[in-house]
Amino acid sequence: MSVPGLALAALGLVLAVLIFSHDSRSVVGLEPDQLASLAISGSLLAVIAAGFWHQFRGNLGANVRAALIWGALALALVASYAYRDEARTVGARLMGAVRPGSAVVGDDGSVTITRRAGGDFHVRAEVNGQAHGFQFDTGASSVVLTAETAAALGIRPAESEFGVRVSTANGTTMAAPAFLDSIRVGTLVERRVPALVSRPGALRDNLLGMSFLDRLSGFEVRGDRLILRGS
Repeated sequence: MSVPGLALAALGLVLAVLIFSHDSRSVVGLEPDQLASLAISGSLLAVIAAGFWHQFRGNLGANVRAALIWGALALALVASYAYRDEARTVGARLMGAVRPGSAVVGDDGSVTITRRAGGDFHVRAEVNGQAHGFQFDTGASSVVLTAETAAALGIRPAESEFGVRVSTANGTTMAAPAFLDSIRVGTLVERRVPALVSRPGALRDNLLGMSFLDRLSGFEVRGDRLILRGS
């Protein structure tokens, strides 16, 4: 007998039980109206399920593959949500390896920078809300900006302000003092940071010097990683 036939037979049996029982008596712990409603709903569900199964069976191989794929996708979504924190950490580390200089924030709040192929640490930072690249330089007593970076930030010292002598890879030059509203590296933020602005053409890269680094609770180099810790 087909599934619809079984469903109709079951429905008929329930109706017969209800007819030959008194309205005041319960059947298998259910009131007559509850049993009737359950029988009708069950029969309809069986007929619908039988229809779906007939369609499913018509192309069993493809439908099984589709069901497995959707099941795997659902499982992947559940796993991604359950392990979202671990996935975020792994993704950040991969980004740090693919794009050296990108800040990878650790569980303890520290920020890790991966060394570039050239051997130096290039740090991506936000200065007054603008993204700029810096060379990590403990030999620089201050954060030093190129004239181009300073101009992009709206800092244009007058010629008379270039009175601080600084040493660069190109030799000794004069720089002008300035204050930066904020420097952000990852989650580390320092405000009102003293800085110097170099003359045009005197410096190729911005330098992340000690006027920023001294404000941190610590920093260290471990192999190819620079680790910065907030205050």
